[in-house]
Amino acid sequence: MTRVLIIEDNHQNLYLMKFLLERSDMEVISATDGYEGIRKALLERPDLILLDIQLPLLDGYGVARELTKHEELALVPIIAVTSYAMPDDREKCLAAGATGYIGKPIDPERFVSQIMSFLPEGKVPS
Repeated sequence: MTRVLIIEDNHQNLYLMKFLLERSDMEVISATDGYEGIRKALLERPDLILLDIQLPLLDGYGVARELTKHEELALVPIIAVTSYAMPDDREKCLAAGATGYIGKPIDPERFVSQIMSFLPEGKVPS
């Protein structure tokens, strides 16, 4: 089963993403702040990480930079899911170590297919 870690402090956004992913036969692990997200990523070894940028304690940029320092997470895609919408925000996310970027509000019709495009081969649910 594909395991996705969602690092998101907004409970409504977390609920929606979790609902959509679980409905697509993915296991969801969640964290609500940056430090908890790093700890869970190292402990749980997810197949993909969805990362909000506006997080308490440590923002998403700091989380992405920290996660990319760990060899055991080197192949885990990190997708920034954020409401930051300025032209350079996408580049800032990628420069911090994110693999991809999805803007909020998420589109429930497209969200799962967007996520699947980042999953490593063999980890896409059937």
